[in-house]
Amino acid sequence: MRDTVKGYLAALISAVTYGMIPLFMIPIKQEGFSVDAALFYRFIITAVFIAGYLLYKREPLRIAPREIAIFVVLGLLYALSAEFLFLAYDLLSPAIASTIFFMYPLIVALALAFFYKEKLTLPTIIALLIVLVGIFLLSVKDVNNLTINYMGAFISLLGALSYALYMIIVNKSKISASGIKVSLYSTLFSALYFLIKIPITGNTLPLPEVKMGALLVGFGIVTTLLSLITLIYAIQMIGSTPTAIVGVVEPIVAVAISIWVFRQESLTVNLLVGVVLIIIAVLIEVLKKR
Repeated sequence: MRDTVKGYLAALISAVTYGMIPLFMIPIKQEGFSVDAALFYRFIITAVFIAGYLLYKREPLRIAPREIAIFVVLGLLYALSAEFLFLAYDLLSPAIASTIFFMYPLIVALALAFFYKEKLTLPTIIALLIVLVGIFLLSVKDVNNLTINYMGAFISLLGALSYALYMIIVNKSKISASGIKVSLYSTLFSALYFLIKIPITGNTLPLPEVKMGALLVGFGIVTTLLSLITLIYAIQMIGSTPTAIVGVVEPIVAVAISIWVFRQESLTVNLLVGVVLIIIAVLIEVLKKR
């Protein structure tokens, strides 16, 4: 029972910190800093901090050769999930892009049910349906006008699919490495992806100024280091589906930042009802075992 509580707490911390992405990414984009470069620094800063911690704890950095391919795939999926989300920011508002992206709990739960034959309990099904309705309401500003940028929505969904696959692989691949070591190599290979991509696309890797450097460090530590480590531990303690359900707290944080920090959204009835529905869905999932 104690591990279950710790698992849900870790999932909540992961959700809140990952939902804070707009708090860092919007100023970075407003300054005109390269998105690919920002994501490279985000992941490499995280990897350096984790490696430093492991060295301090005298934990060896080596991994089993058979797991290298798994970590490469995890790094690629984590990098793509971030890239698709930030591409969607250019086509949709951060709040809408984030809420569509956070449909990944549906993908996780359905994939585990169809491909791994995991049973979907009635409370989980109800929670998933409520999440779907809540995210729809968060994404639609005017019920009389359901027009939305379909390309932006599709790109957000690609990000959700990448993130869902990441969570499923972590849960099902039977990795022998510790959770924090999984985080190290996931972020390291994510950084490598952008390091390779930047010159291929004809771009450069600019060195950030002091202000931008501080922003990038915070971006890496808060939205990646804290979020990824707690995500790994949550998946190991309570599984992918409960972790994904608790993860719907993420769009609530993203929408709140968009409304109150950057004034890019208005607090409408749709947004308010969507937030309430998502909270109800989280409570159903968390309390279903009681």
